[in-house]
Amino acid sequence: MSEAPPRLSIVIPSWNTRDLLRVCLRTVFEAERPSTEVIVVDNDSHDGSADMVAAEFPDVHLIRNPTNDGFAKGCNLGIAVATGEHVLIHNADTEVYPDSIARLVAWLDEHPEYGAAAPRLVNADGSTQGGCMAFPSLATPFYFGTPIERWLPESRELRRYFLRDWDHEDDRDVDQPPAACFLVRRAVLEEVGPFDEDLWLFFNDVDLSLRLAKAGYPTRFVHAARVMHHVGASTSQFASMHVEWQKNRLVYYRKHFGRAAGWWVKLCVTLTFCDHVIRQALRSARRLVGSKSVPPPEPIVAYWHVYRKFLAR
Repeated sequence: MSEAPPRLSIVIPSWNTRDLLRVCLRTVFEAERPSTEVIVVDNDSHDGSADMVAAEFPDVHLIRNPTNDGFAKGCNLGIAVATGEHVLIHNADTEVYPDSIARLVAWLDEHPEYGAAAPRLVNADGSTQGGCMAFPSLATPFYFGTPIERWLPESRELRRYFLRDWDHEDDRDVDQPPAACFLVRRAVLEEVGPFDEDLWLFFNDVDLSLRLAKAGYPTRFVHAARVMHHVGASTSQFASMHVEWQKNRLVYYRKHFGRAAGWWVKLCVTLTFCDHVIRQALRSARRLVGSKSVPPPEPIVAYWHVYRKFLAR
């Protein structure tokens, strides 16, 4: 007689976060939860992460990916073998509170019209991180990450995009929660598709949330489910993080807004590059006239090489 499939599959992509991954897995196994399979996808870590999982957590389904193919593909490798009714995408740099997983699963079970649920991410001191955002619009690249953000930090678009009028202290439907901890029905994933692997590191969670919304499956933020998140433990190790962010944003805008939107994003990045050049030139001039308190200018050459490659995409 075959075993019944688990209610929940937890997919944890990992890259060089051995010590955090160990703590993450301990909190998962100690947490209240339904029948669960835990799948760790190691993206070619060089810190012994995979060996640690194999030695200390024999119940984990460990996938050793021989190359680091990015967050989206790493998650998809785990999703492909998941058999649970629900799939929890769970970062290695997180620690779940004892009742968090059970709360998320119970909420989704009680609301079949929803496709996904997300917890409240908190810092080590228990304070709320926030992180949920509205879907980006065509106005977002103009106001976010450009000099316009510096000049108009409280613009209507930035308030909308970052949900600045909400403190993440109550339940509500949200557009795009962070994929640091994201529970989704496996049947819904099979319908809308898993992560888009063209979005190598960034915007893949935004894309998935948008496809869920377009298919009629809202996402719920469950305030009482808390997960501690060590922000950026993996991505901060990635030397080309900012370059990859720009590349992935460009792919996202072309996919959801059309080819012309790609040129619009490039124009906004051009505005940012020109602003950077002007500011560094002014910094150099101020130092030449004796303002030694002014920090030395940053080199432009590296920015130019990144910008030129970005324009060529």
